Amino acid sequence: MSVLTRDEAQTRASLLDVHHYAIDLDLTRGDDTFDSRTVIRFTVRDETDTTDTFVEVKPAELRTVTLDGHPLDPGTLDENRLALKNLTPGEHELRVDAAMRYSRTGEGMHRFTDPADGETYVYTQLFLDDVQRVYAAFDQPDLKAVFDLTVTAPEGWTVLANGITEHTGDGRWKAATTPPVSTYLVAVAAGPWHSVRTEHRGLPFGIHCRRSLARHLDADADELFEVTRGCFDRYHERFTEPYPFDSYDQAFVPEFNAGAMENPGLVTFRDEYVFRSAVTDTQRQTRAVTIAHEMAHMWFGDLVTLKWWDDIWLNESFAEYMGYRTTAEATRFTGTWTGFGVTRKPWGYDADQRPSTHPVAPENVSDTASALLNFDGISYAKGASALRQLVTWLGEKDFLAGINTHFERHKFANATLADFIDSLAAATDRDVHAWADAWLRTTGVDTITPRITGDNGDRALTVDRTGSRPHRVRVGLYDPDLTDEGRLTLRSRLDIDVPQNEPRPIGKRPALTVLNDGDLTYAKIRFDAHSFQTLRTGLSGLPDPLTRAVVWNALRDAVRDGELAPTAYLDIARTHLPHERDLALVDGVLTFAGAHVTDRYLTPEQRPAALTTLTDLCRDLIRRTEDGDHPGLRLIAVRHRIATAAHPDTIAAWLADGTVPGGPELDPELRWRILTRLAVLGATDETAIAAELANDPSATGREGAARCRAALPDAEAKSRAWEAMFATDNLSNYLFTATAQGFWQPEQADLVRDYVSRYYAEAVAVAARRGPAIAEAAGRWAFPAHAVDTDTLRLGRQCLSDADPIPALRRKLTDQLDDLARALRVREAATG
Repeated sequence: MSVLTRDEAQTRASLLDVHHYAIDLDLTRGDDTFDSRTVIRFTVRDETDTTDTFVEVKPAELRTVTLDGHPLDPGTLDENRLALKNLTPGEHELRVDAAMRYSRTGEGMHRFTDPADGETYVYTQLFLDDVQRVYAAFDQPDLKAVFDLTVTAPEGWTVLANGITEHTGDGRWKAATTPPVSTYLVAVAAGPWHSVRTEHRGLPFGIHCRRSLARHLDADADELFEVTRGCFDRYHERFTEPYPFDSYDQAFVPEFNAGAMENPGLVTFRDEYVFRSAVTDTQRQTRAVTIAHEMAHMWFGDLVTLKWWDDIWLNESFAEYMGYRTTAEATRFTGTWTGFGVTRKPWGYDADQRPSTHPVAPENVSDTASALLNFDGISYAKGASALRQLVTWLGEKDFLAGINTHFERHKFANATLADFIDSLAAATDRDVHAWADAWLRTTGVDTITPRITGDNGDRALTVDRTGSRPHRVRVGLYDPDLTDEGRLTLRSRLDIDVPQNEPRPIGKRPALTVLNDGDLTYAKIRFDAHSFQTLRTGLSGLPDPLTRAVVWNALRDAVRDGELAPTAYLDIARTHLPHERDLALVDGVLTFAGAHVTDRYLTPEQRPAALTTLTDLCRDLIRRTEDGDHPGLRLIAVRHRIATAAHPDTIAAWLADGTVPGGPELDPELRWRILTRLAVLGATDETAIAAELANDPSATGREGAARCRAALPDAEAKSRAWEAMFATDNLSNYLFTATAQGFWQPEQADLVRDYVSRYYAEAVAVAARRGPAIAEAAGRWAFPAHAVDTDTLRLGRQCLSDADPIPALRRKLTDQLDDLARALRVREAATG
């Protein structure tokens, strides 16, 4: 498929004004294809006598094309481009009749049959250039148009779309006409949905899921609507432009590749957010943040849309920032910034230190394939962190004035970084252009370090910076709490601009100096030697979970940079995590300690002792929660206890009994976790897996069974799993991921050694055949991350040099190999 270049998009936008699409979809044509008929009304501008351009479509069969009533030859379709030649100035009408393929990879029109009850559902995911899989379009974000949509669906189905839909009889559904929106934001979700509806501020609100999840959606409907209403009202307090669409539906759809998608009026979410097993409050908070994030897009992205994909941060960074902020302000989940610090900022820091890093707002994204690679920790987490620093530097009032000016100037249109900076500049005397150059046009992570000088009673603080960005940081000075041994008390917080003009007097030396206290900037922090010694014994005594998150992130960075031994990190976790009550912190530290420290940064010889440390830590947390007062903390401890089990006896007994002693009882999620770990340890078999699947014949159960089967320490099982991933092309996106998650296990390194050398060529081939979604899964989940050795690194670099993987896989392999090289450096530093 030909990708659209920036130059081509700019040329086409200079030639055309697109006014209206009429799209008619027929979803009753069978299991493999659906019919798509599109009528596009557009105008060619007057600059030239005649114009050549093209429209994009990727059909299974292109039946007919007519331009202004005259037939065009469907055989002239070149890959995904249909040439339109000798267009004269004035209005034109293009009609395209095609059969389109359903997708099984979450791209275009995805089709899913629920194994729990046999019901079928379809939904669109048209981002970034998957519009062409569903309807013909001038497919670029700055050619906005008005859309009318009609759909023919099987009897008993409900059709959801961007606007209110009406059933007109005989399976025909008509959606209300949209305001001007970009092509990639058109959305359809059709099937026998279970729906819960309400109304708020005169608008219909709905939540929808497949029928087999109905009771789980009903159980959480009040919370989902409460979060939705709270965020909706908060945005109307913040933004002068009202919500710009006629309804607000949220559909939880199966096998969704992203967390959610901001289709105007019809947000689609991965249906794992309909919780069918016990979850922690942190998971509920994550769902609430996702709801707030997607709602923010109704303004940042849908009302005002980027002109080209180099400004994706104008969509994602803003939605990320506003999602966390608004959830904290408008819902019961007030600790969102701790969760952001634990889970999102490390994503940004890691991405920003790899060879594939890019500015938050890159100067030039050459084409759509390159643009897709930028939906990463930089565009989301780093960009949101930059905005948080901007608000700290600019001030709340001027920031809100600037974004409201931006909405007013560009509503239902497109905008660039320059447009946004001009809107901000209109609200302040500060030099926001210089700020944008320093923060949005540069790459890499600054590092800031405290330096304390002077005599004991007359100390001064200097913040040293490695890097180039200006920072406004908050510095916390902590002393021992004389009334509570083991606790630290805040002496004072200082706001300091970095670089500093002169040292800041602080009096006597504090026991602990924490830079970026409150996590208001984006930088790695280090500790002076005195502070680090305090942390070893006093980290859990810090009173604020957000401060503790900053400290844990600093320790994580120090491990990754080879400055703190991985075993030292485990020792600190073993000392302080049993006293931690913040769920996001406990889960984040245990995840890093397991997936990175134990599985990658320590040698295979060191791994058993590390697993024992983590097992003992989890056992302490389980014992601490026996009173039943902390079910979320207990659930986290049980999950990680399963993951770290080096011997099967305890968790096998839990599975046999159907409960952890003292709770919780094992729901499907915990049962599959245990069975997967037992498979890794060689303590279960196909008979047990098949029996579990019979008890849980859901889509999630199928994924669990695929994960377990791939994890069995058996040569035949590994061969079957490998063939399913790389040879047959029958696995959906979710089943591919589940199989890949089970395949590679550190305990089975010898068994799968020969597959490491096979991986690169076969990943390149499957990515080329199946496209970006499977390429992402193959690069992320099917990569042999456990194989931390120079041979794996050499083979991967040779692949990048010689094999020409598609861009999505090349990016993932580049990142994976950089992480592998870092793991080797960490091991070398720890042993050197």
